[in-house]
Parts: sequence; C-alpha cells; structure tokens
Amino acid sequence: MAPGGGATEGIIEQLVKNDNVRWWSKPNLRRLYLLLIPFCLFIESTSGFDSSMMNGMQALVYWKEYFNNPKGGQLGLLVACYNVGAVSSIPFVSIVSDHVGRRWSIIFGSIIMIIGSIMQGLSRNLAMFVFSRIFLGHGIVYAIIGGAALLGELGHPKERAFLGSMFNAFYGVGAVLGAGIVVRTILIPSDWSWRLPSLLQALPSVIQIAFAFTVPESPRWLVSKDRNEEALAILIKYHAEGDASQELPHVELAEIRKALEIENESRRRGWIELFQTTGMRRRSLVAAALGLFVQFSGNNLISQYLVPILTKIGIKDSHTQVRYNVGTQAWGFLISLVMASVTPRFPRRRMYLLCACCLVGVYTAWTIAQARNRITGSAASGYAVLVFIFMYSPAYCIAYNALTYVYMVEIFPYYVRTKGLSWFQFWGRSAVMFGSFVNPIGLENADWKYLLVYVCWLCFEVVFIYFFFPETYGKTLEELTFLFDDEQEAQRQVAASAQKVLSDPAVTEVHEVPEKKV
Repeated sequence: MAPGGGATEGIIEQLVKNDNVRWWSKPNLRRLYLLLIPFCLFIESTSGFDSSMMNGMQALVYWKEYFNNPKGGQLGLLVACYNVGAVSSIPFVSIVSDHVGRRWSIIFGSIIMIIGSIMQGLSRNLAMFVFSRIFLGHGIVYAIIGGAALLGELGHPKERAFLGSMFNAFYGVGAVLGAGIVVRTILIPSDWSWRLPSLLQALPSVIQIAFAFTVPESPRWLVSKDRNEEALAILIKYHAEGDASQELPHVELAEIRKALEIENESRRRGWIELFQTTGMRRRSLVAAALGLFVQFSGNNLISQYLVPILTKIGIKDSHTQVRYNVGTQAWGFLISLVMASVTPRFPRRRMYLLCACCLVGVYTAWTIAQARNRITGSAASGYAVLVFIFMYSPAYCIAYNALTYVYMVEIFPYYVRTKGLSWFQFWGRSAVMFGSFVNPIGLENADWKYLLVYVCWLCFEVVFIYFFFPETYGKTLEELTFLFDDEQEAQRQVAASAQKVLSDPAVTEVHEVPEKKV
C-alpha cells in the first residue's frame, strides 16, 4: 500500500512552468492574495488565540479564584469544551459550505464566534463559561473548512501549496496575540484580567466579516452550480491578469468541468461518499490518521498546559510563566512562517516522514530531561526541558503545520472536499478534546512518565506514514481527483479534455469579460 509518485507532467504544470512572472508583479493576483490574508489566513488565528489565552489564564489569579482553582479533570473540561463545540458542527459544515459557498461558510462561522466570545467575556459562572466555549468551537470549523477550501480552489496553481501552508502558519498570529494580551492583563487587579482577553478573541472574526466581499467565490463552487461564465471570468482576471487569450484559465475550466462531471456521475450523496470506493476509503483513512497525528503528537501539552509543566520543573512565578508562554508562541509563529515558505517545494510524504522522525527524537530527549529533573532536582535539566520545548516547533512545523491543509485539499476531490476536511476535523478535534481532558490528569498523576505515551505514539506515526500516505506533489487538484490506481481512466479523460482546449483556437479567442461577473 506504499504510495507511488509520478505521473507524466500535466498541461497546467507545463503552462505554469513557462510563467516566470512572480505573483507580486501581477496586480490582480497581488491584490487577491493581500485580501485573502485578513479574510482567510486570519481564521486559524482564532484557534491560536484560544489555545494560548487558555494557557495563560492558568497563571491568572483572578481567573483561578473565579472558577475555584480548577485542576485535573475540571481544568481539562474548561480547555476541552472548545473542541466539544467543534465536533458538534461536523455534520453541518459540508452542507453549509457546499450549498451557500465558501465565503458564506466563513461568514456564518465568524458570526457564531463573535457571539461566543462576547458570552465568554461576560460569563457569570462556570456553566456559562463552558457553554460559551462550546459555542465558540462550533463556529470555528465552518470558517476553517470554508477558508482552507477557498484558498486551495481560488489560488493560482503556482502558489496554491504556499497559500495552504500559510493558512496553518497564521495560527501563530493569534497564539502570539493571545499570549501577549494575557501578559498585560495579568496586571489588572480584577476579573477583567481574564474577561478582556475573552472579549478580544472576537477580533479575527470581525476582520473576516469586514473583508468578506472583497474576494471572489471559489471557481470550482461556481462550476458546480452551473455558473461557468462567472468561474471563467474569475480565472481570467486572477490567473491570467484579465487576458482572455491566455490558455491557462481555459484549460483550468475545462479540467474543472470534466473532473466534476466524472465525479458527479459516480458519486453517492451523503457521508457514504467518503467510503464508496477503494480510493475514497484510502483517502478517509489517511485523513483520519492525519487528524490524530496533527493534534495528538504532544503539541497540546505546550499550547494548552505549559504552565503546569513550568511549575513542575521549578518555574513557579506567574509573570515568568506567561512570558515563557509568549516566547514559545512567538518562536512557533516564526518557525511556521519559515517552514511554510520552504516545505511545499518538496514531496509531501517525504516531509511527513522527516517531521515524525524529528518529533520522536525531540520528545525522547524531552522525556529524559524531565525525568532527570524530577528525580534529581537538577536545575540544569529543567532548563534542558525548555530547550527541547523550543526545539519541538521546528520539528512539528516541517509538515504537521506547514502541509496539513495543503495535503487535505489535494487528496480529496471537489464534491467530497468539505466532507473530507470535516472528517479530518472530526478526528483532529476529538484528539484535542481527549488530550485536553487527559493531559492535566496524566501530568498530575504520572508526571514525566506520561511523556512516554507520546514517544510510543510518535513511533507509530512514522510507521503509518511510511506505509499509507500517498504522494500528491506536482499535480493539479483535478489530476489529484483521480489519485489512486482504480481511478486512472478518469484521470486520462480529464487530461484529454484539457488537451482538446489547447487544440481548439476558438476557445482562447480574445473576448470581453463582464466585470460584474467577477
């Protein structure tokens, strides 16, 4: 079942390879990407803000007193309920995104998150705080899936992988802001030390709504609704800078139409689509595994429970703890930007294997250092733990941060894409929810021995990736619609459809594109 790599180079890849103009030298594409930053890339900032804010709140005296010093399972509940809400939205996300479009899915999720942030900031008791976090979590998945799909389906083939990598990297923007705000609000001698960060969690969602109609809808969604002229107008404007005589947008449209036509002929409606063929079952297995790997590789110990870890290694001052929280988040953001710029240039499977192997090494060293600290009381080994916590970010960002949404958009065909992303989110959010409950209990009861659980799990990840992850590097989304051996005939039909466009000079004849269509 080990994946193979290379088909012959497709027509779109040849056209893209001949395009030597960078995106920042193309006015329409440059404007599109700059507008996608606040509308799409800031979506993951909300999740980053929540994790680092909840991490920092564990050092806030007024938050701990207001909720009766939560520990163990109760602390796990307060952190995990965000992902309880996320899991509750899974059955509805694909319905919203596929029926009203990617943009409206993002808007819908953003509105829910704004309401949840206000409720969280004005909470009067534990029950209201928990419910508001469930409400917040319910909204985030609509926005994440709509945003990831829109970036992959709207971006130029040349930059599609880079855009998808930056989507996850922007988690760090919210993480740094959330941690930094808590550093300042810890000085407020009242409940506003935690209420103010809770209210400010609505900021990324407000930005998304403000920029909602500055970017176009997904061309693939438009084609699926038989709005081919609008889809072509968008492709010409942004992928050909308004030049309708260029071949690329016409070839893209032909591949999209043919791929959707073939998909639509053989598909079954509903969630059973994820399991109807051998190829779809393999996709679903990989998506479920990646959801677990991305969220249960020990990363949530750092993003959600850094304060208890620092306390165990002897760093007990709350002001110092929140500053370390800012430091780890800022370092993670910097590394994620670097990796997002580098790793999309390499084969996906190779990067995932490198990532998992590096994580095994880092976590093993971290476990040894923390064991030595707890057994001998050595201050030096405590600082060694901090070193390995900072080393974790480069290892994790190689693939689990940089490539995850790129890979998910690539392996799932259009009609199943939002269901596939929802399936991935279900397993990822379930892993976070489980870890949020279990991590504080494990740290409290098993201490450093709890880290051995992650070491063993990471070894399993290496084996699974080697045998089951397919390679998707260097292909268009339409070619990847038919990724596996039992789908090769359909892939040849899509390629023939694109070739037919190139051989018909009338198709690329210069014509006016109505501006109102874009």
